Amino acid sequence: CRGTRKQIRTAIIGALPAAQLKRMKISKSKFVAGAQCLKRLYLQVHQPELAGVPDAAAVAIMEQGREVGRLARQLFAGGVEVKSGDPEQAVRITRELIANPDVPAIFEAAFENGGVFVQVDILQRRKDNRWRLIEVKSTADLKEEHLDDVGIQTRVVSRSGLDLASSCLAHINRNYVFDGSSIDVRRFFKIRNLTRRVERLLPKLTFQLRAELTVLAMANAPNLPTGRHCTDPITCEFFDRCNPPLPNDHVGYLPRIRASAVEELQGIGVESIHDIPEDFSLTERQRRACTSVQTGQPWFSAELGEELSRLKYPLFFMDFETINPAIPRFAGMRGFDQLPFLWSLHVQRQPDAEPEHIEFLATDRSDPRREFINSLCGALGESGGIVVYAAFESQRLSELATWLPEFADRVENIQRRLWDLLPAIRNHVYHPAFAGSYSLKYVLPALVPEMTYEGMDVANGQGAGLAWESLIRGGLDQAKRDKIKNALLEYCGQDTL
Repeated sequence: CRGTRKQIRTAIIGALPAAQLKRMKISKSKFVAGAQCLKRLYLQVHQPELAGVPDAAAVAIMEQGREVGRLARQLFAGGVEVKSGDPEQAVRITRELIANPDVPAIFEAAFENGGVFVQVDILQRRKDNRWRLIEVKSTADLKEEHLDDVGIQTRVVSRSGLDLASSCLAHINRNYVFDGSSIDVRRFFKIRNLTRRVERLLPKLTFQLRAELTVLAMANAPNLPTGRHCTDPITCEFFDRCNPPLPNDHVGYLPRIRASAVEELQGIGVESIHDIPEDFSLTERQRRACTSVQTGQPWFSAELGEELSRLKYPLFFMDFETINPAIPRFAGMRGFDQLPFLWSLHVQRQPDAEPEHIEFLATDRSDPRREFINSLCGALGESGGIVVYAAFESQRLSELATWLPEFADRVENIQRRLWDLLPAIRNHVYHPAFAGSYSLKYVLPALVPEMTYEGMDVANGQGAGLAWESLIRGGLDQAKRDKIKNALLEYCGQDTL
């Protein structure tokens, strides 16, 4: 895909007069969008109405980024924010602040050069009257796409006449442990100097910018193939427009099939699983999925009964729900640590017994961890198999034992009793409706059609986290609180049922 885009850029460069290119203007965010995909950039500028509506999870991620950005400003006491929605006015205010030696830092400093308008998260004045550019990201590490972001800002600011001493990225330091009082911003953030890497990147950015401005001046959006760039580094807001739903029997729905294998099949004219040749190289798991789709019948291994016989009653079916905030909330937590707030248990005492249901939900802003693990230990007792789906719950239990060491022995007892259903499904079961996925959201409705997550007020883990945040934030009447609580309990309860 990258090679294809490079060819397209090469073909269009020079297609328009330089004077016409100079009249085109884009923002920093649009430049970064174009670095991901030129078609995405074109649609953002010329046909934004085609974009999908951001879901609640995307909105929450953006708000989290803004919250981290506000926290980073505490690193620079006395800094002044450029508050203007008009680009020309913002540039003018920035110049005035730069000229004022009493201003130690500028937030959202605005610059425009070469058709690109940027606003810098933090611009710090050094003692020698040179400047340090700092881009703030709510991530735990430097990512490759951050270089384009910092690079285009560096290019525009430098060419605007400002003497930049360095270009940096501030991100969350996962080694910082919150003490429970107030965030120590100097330890919470890690600032990386990217000056040399950005300098090496500038020639590429110049070429990229010219390609983007050229594409924007075209009469129609470029016809680019889909690929990994549709979701990397983020899912494009025009994804559904470029990626119509695939048929249920598409070869891409084989479990963990490589993109190169899909391309090889398409190269010989095969797009349906029904048409895959018997001698085409597939893994054992992919071959049995292929056979299941071709016959239209689910597959169960002969060893499935033996696998299930290892379980000893009473059986506890367990599921957790968590959030992972960028800014830690309680003592002992690090940025992006998982904070558990809801558990569900279905308990079956004997093979023919009706399952009992037990659950816990934190409902206020206080630290839920102690009550969470204490109530869970009480419900699980000392014996009986505990069925989970994937290793998620075991990992959360280990973290709880670290935070609350007085529960370590009981947590160790629980972990010894865990039995993961996911490998059993992967190794012994396949249904055509799995569509290559072993997620519970696919497995459940395939094997038990009368049970589905469709239509539920909370239908996935992200939705559960967002619902809980709204519950504990406050400001809701009792009817709305009850509705959210019931939705959360129903969702987690369905997972264990």
